[in-house]
Amino acid sequence: MTAPSVAPDAPGLGLYARLLAVPAIWGGTFIAGRIVATALPPATASVLRYLVASAALLAFVLIGRQRLPRLTLPQAGATLLLGATGVFAYNLFFMGALAELTASRTSLIIALNPIVTISVAALVFGDRLTPRRWLGVFIALFGVWIVVARGEVLSSVTTAVGRGELLMFGGVCAWVTYTLLGRRVLTGLSAFAATTYAALWGTLLLALGAVPELRRVELAALDPAVIGSLVYLGVVGTAIAFVWYYEAVRVLGTSIPIMFTNLVPVFGAAFGVILLGEPLLGSMLLGGAIAITGVMMVTRN
Repeated sequence: MTAPSVAPDAPGLGLYARLLAVPAIWGGTFIAGRIVATALPPATASVLRYLVASAALLAFVLIGRQRLPRLTLPQAGATLLLGATGVFAYNLFFMGALAELTASRTSLIIALNPIVTISVAALVFGDRLTPRRWLGVFIALFGVWIVVARGEVLSSVTTAVGRGELLMFGGVCAWVTYTLLGRRVLTGLSAFAATTYAALWGTLLLALGAVPELRRVELAALDPAVIGSLVYLGVVGTAIAFVWYYEAVRVLGTSIPIMFTNLVPVFGAAFGVILLGEPLLGSMLLGGAIAITGVMMVTRN
């Protein structure tokens, strides 16, 4: 989701180290998400994540590092839309997919985010895409299809795509909607304010969605691994990583930081194999490499 802005800093090794840490942190969210999603229902897992994230974001306000302006009515509606798409819908799809798929496989599918966002922006808003970028779009889509189809690219959609893949594609659509809404409907709000208000709205919606699941939740499921994963998702994966990312955006512009985000599926797949012992298929290596190549062609100026 859109994230906090911080005061500019001069470029240095520390800035680049933090920027490199961001995709590693986000790659780790697939591992933490997998642990949580296999223990808790999707809405419950999501609302617990964002309760932690909202508390972490509000902590920035309390310690005086950031401030939250009073919202106008249009801004309240805009941030509600952002919370409904980028927090509520995306996290339900994300947790639902991780309950069905391995973390490494899910992280490679999420590589579609920048591709679909840029393509929809070109079609809807008239953003210009060069032939090289359109080629990158199709290369990335082909790479992700290899991952999804487990190398059986000629197999039918019904045999190649399962419920988990469909949920993750739903997550991609929710994220793209969130991104494009943020581009058009928000005025006069900092990235931090937009992030925090969207998180608060999304947490409220997730809490309402979690009510029907309460009977299925057992306190025994909240073991140290699940609690630690929720803290990681909320504090590290949301608040800290977004602060570091937008620190880099303010100092370096958007081109360099967005290139670093291409490493997210790489870290996600690697962590899934190393930490969770997930199988590393040849189709994942090949498709992931092709997808990342396509993403780099699209996001590179």
